[in-house]
Amino acid sequence: MMKLLLALAMCTSASAFVAPRAAAKSTVLKSLNGWVPDESKFAWGLPGTIAPVPDFDPAGFAKDVSLDDIKKYREAELQHGRVSMLAALGFLVGENYHPLFGLDGQEILAIDSLTEVRKVFPEFFELLTVCIATLELNRALQGWVNPNERGIGGAEGNLLNEDYYPGDVGFDPLGLKPDDAEEFAVMQTKELQNGRVAMLAIAGFVAQELVDGKPILLNDFGI
Repeated sequence: MMKLLLALAMCTSASAFVAPRAAAKSTVLKSLNGWVPDESKFAWGLPGTIAPVPDFDPAGFAKDVSLDDIKKYREAELQHGRVSMLAALGFLVGENYHPLFGLDGQEILAIDSLTEVRKVFPEFFELLTVCIATLELNRALQGWVNPNERGIGGAEGNLLNEDYYPGDVGFDPLGLKPDDAEEFAVMQTKELQNGRVAMLAIAGFVAQELVDGKPILLNDFGI
């Protein structure tokens, strides 16, 4: 009996030196803009899948992926799509309307226009850098976990705040964001599809100009 009591006492004492286990991560998933993550659905139920090719994911990026990762993938897709939409518009405008930089009347390729702009407006890239840095800082403050709060061990691979919906940085000067969850999902899908087309378009614009050296709108494309 004495030996048994001593053994139990030693086990109890030893357990005091074992680091306590981290609390289990909450399984309660919050509703973000009406979206409640559902692991059983494609891309955890995020909007963006439409006919005639629903659940289109030939590379398998969304297969067996964690909620943290799918949110980061969607964040990246939205940001690239938004930049591409601006780039595609700027590509065409830059080739045809450039009087502000003293280049009116000149035939300029969009891939060369920034070089020409720098000649007449040297501060352009500095201002562009400041604008981009400001926007990215706002995005970081809105959606990303503060590194000081993650601690040395990080945040278990998740860098986005739990209550942050990918891409929703709070910028809506025209008040277009719907309050209804279904309407928001429809608008989000439209933004994604336009962004996806824009990513393909800007890549095509650059390739076309590199091939034939002509502004996009001056190509007859064999018509």
